[in-house]
Amino acid sequence: MSEVLPLLARIAEATTVGQVWDTATAFFAGLGFGRVNYGYTRFLNDRSIGSPEDVVFLTTADAEYARRYFSGGLYARTPVFHWAQRNTGGCTWAWVKGAMERGELSEDEVAAVRQNLAMGISAGITVSFPETSTRAKGALGLIADPGMDHAAVEAIWSARRDEIMAVANMMHLKIVHLPGTSRGRQLTQRQREALEWVADGKTMQDIAVLMDVSPAMVEKHLRLAREALDVETTAQAVAKAALLNLIFQKDEGVGQDAKPAAAAR
Repeated sequence: MSEVLPLLARIAEATTVGQVWDTATAFFAGLGFGRVNYGYTRFLNDRSIGSPEDVVFLTTADAEYARRYFSGGLYARTPVFHWAQRNTGGCTWAWVKGAMERGELSEDEVAAVRQNLAMGISAGITVSFPETSTRAKGALGLIADPGMDHAAVEAIWSARRDEIMAVANMMHLKIVHLPGTSRGRQLTQRQREALEWVADGKTMQDIAVLMDVSPAMVEKHLRLAREALDVETTAQAVAKAALLNLIFQKDEGVGQDAKPAAAAR
């Protein structure tokens, strides 16, 4: 476990999602999990995980897999996704094979398992993170490298469980405190500044003086921010930007180098 401590420190000190992701996934790859999926939403409800623009999806798999798994919605039909919705902690996927053989999976889950098997995906580990908000949920999937079966994964999990969970949890906690990676939700520096002054309770006239622009220009910045965040009011824009960590951030932490699932490495 002591060898993981410097790794945890590097993750804690990282300033971008890309740095966090690369550090954590390199560790997982060294254990035999070269393909890693991560998802996080702050807008969970009974019917969906929220707008795709607001969900963080990261993967080390190829773009075709990312398209099928994330954009195609395969993830939402898998038994391990349903497990992650109901549980926190970690588990291997050995139970899926047994449940399928006993006829305990739904038709949709069986179809999803078969789709994964067709892509060479059968064994792995899922980590479901505890959240303090009822609207938030995050989960991590570690896909075993080709040639690794359930028994091999169980052996790794038995020997390295604490290390895997420590790195996974540190990665998750760091990512959720950094600006979101969605390109569709990016704000310009001036849009962020205008929203920050609104959050501070300044009037339109105050903001115009503070930003050294006209009130009309302030309203333009706020209108564009509302459009980027897909909300109707400035109050909603401030709340959403705060939830996505897009305001009150140091400049070096805004604009990430991690690639979302749609443009996976």
